[in-house]
Amino acid sequence: MDTLLQQIINGLVLGSLYALIALGYTMVYGVLNLINFAHGDVLMIGAMAALSAVGVLHGLWPGLPGWLLLVLGIAAAVPVCVALSLVIERVAYRPLRHAPRLAPLITAIGVSILIETLAMMIWGRNYLRFPQLLPEAPIHIGAATITVTKLVVIVLAALIMGGLLWLVQTTRLGRAMRATAENPRVASLMGVNPDSVVAMTFAIGAGLAAVAGVMIEATYSVAHFYMGFIPGLKAFTAAVLGGIGNIPGAMVGGMLLGLIESLGAGYIGQFTNGIFGSNYQDVFAFIVLCAVLILRPSGLLGERVADRA
Repeated sequence: MDTLLQQIINGLVLGSLYALIALGYTMVYGVLNLINFAHGDVLMIGAMAALSAVGVLHGLWPGLPGWLLLVLGIAAAVPVCVALSLVIERVAYRPLRHAPRLAPLITAIGVSILIETLAMMIWGRNYLRFPQLLPEAPIHIGAATITVTKLVVIVLAALIMGGLLWLVQTTRLGRAMRATAENPRVASLMGVNPDSVVAMTFAIGAGLAAVAGVMIEATYSVAHFYMGFIPGLKAFTAAVLGGIGNIPGAMVGGMLLGLIESLGAGYIGQFTNGIFGSNYQDVFAFIVLCAVLILRPSGLLGERVADRA
């Protein structure tokens, strides 16, 4: 029971991060029917920008409390990621909006490689240490433990996901996004500017990726130019699991994937005396992806719909 509780806590932390990243995939796909494979690298740029900002601020004002440095790091990462994502949308994706679907997909992979290369040139290829900004003392929940940083990840992700649901379901921008996702030509006849809606969708997704990137490096105390690749793939898996294009589905898929990974790695490691453990947890994500694509391609909350007119 103690192992179960600990792995559930670990799974919720992982799932919260996957859900934040998956929302960017699913929002863009819902509006454009495009898989933005550069999304994980936007996350990496946000993490690197926060690392640089925290280093500069700590050098200028060494007495700043850690929680304030973390908040300022997120505040620095979000606009950088939003600006980068808007440039990617305008330069790489918008000219190909009416091209065959394979063209934007290849472009997304090319943009991903370009961003990783530029990040390697700017920050180097070595692993960089992110400072421990929040208290390290564990919080005990029964026999299980959780750190303050991991608790912040869960709470922050829950607040952000609730805010996003409110925005999409109740605000004017949310209605415009849903109308554009349904049929952009009809939405434009009703006074909606599809280009502005698409840009805002990319911006919101980039902001979520920035927060996720900062929380990943705060949790694991490390950052590097390749850090967005695996989380990006797993978040894509989470989006497919929940039903890509479905915002609640991305949240559910992220949480489920985190729990599956954590429970699978924990119990298999226990049963095999550590021979197969956390080092093999990546396997579970892609087993889930294969199973979903074979058994239910539309995802858990997705629906089979006809192609748009």
